[in-house]
Amino acid sequence: MKKHVKKDKSLNKISPLAIIEDGAVIGKNVEIGAYCFISADATIGDGTKIDQNSCIYGKTTIGKNNHIFSHAVIGSPPQDLKFAGEDVELIIGDNNKIREFTLFNPGTKGGGGKTIVGSHNLFMGYVHIGHDVIIGNHCILANAATLAGHVEMGDYAVIGGMTPIHQFVHIGEYAMIAGASALAQDVPPFCMAEGNRATLRGLNLTGLRRNIKREEIDEIKSAYKELFEAGKSLKDVANELLEKTSSLRVQSLCNFVLKTKRGIPYERKKTDD
Repeated sequence: MKKHVKKDKSLNKISPLAIIEDGAVIGKNVEIGAYCFISADATIGDGTKIDQNSCIYGKTTIGKNNHIFSHAVIGSPPQDLKFAGEDVELIIGDNNKIREFTLFNPGTKGGGGKTIVGSHNLFMGYVHIGHDVIIGNHCILANAATLAGHVEMGDYAVIGGMTPIHQFVHIGEYAMIAGASALAQDVPPFCMAEGNRATLRGLNLTGLRRNIKREEIDEIKSAYKELFEAGKSLKDVANELLEKTSSLRVQSLCNFVLKTKRGIPYERKKTDD
């Protein structure tokens, strides 16, 4: 059971130079370095380590065994001109690595009030997570990747360094966005996108081979060719595939295509007819 930091410091390593407001809930075996700030509404899970000069603001809940490196700013007010001090949250799961000079914002009233980050993710230096973002598990965001408000990322997605993601963009599971790109539209599961503006360049085969069976990859390859290389209507092909496939991976890909609101950035091939 978690206890108030002032009631039980025996299992924690908290620098006397850290500032922890009354009301903060600190779990067991937590380390907090010098010159850190922890707000009264924050909750820090067991085994989490917060390095020196990091700040945890607002109603921020951080799970177990996270490592927040120095000079991270977690939970500061969203960078949204409409924000007027509403009760909003930032929720972070377990076993994440949040590197130096990262910035995570909570949600806004217009976006549901919550920014939600899953578990086992790596956020490299200078990454920005905007308001109302939803991130799955096992994702990697390389240095200075920036997510605008309302972006959603599926599990095992990867974003290269120096890449900005436009607000409301959805990125599917196992997708990869190359470094130094600029993404303004949705990227389906399993796909790879690159460029400014980023367009589809094929499948994220390296990521797929690390995590998915060969026969499933073959099914995804076949569906990708029908969807993006046959020169036909995306939604027509997606509906046709859904009617005949039993593959959950292909179903995920097709459903993403059917539900996209920002469109998918690909070059449609011309047909002879």
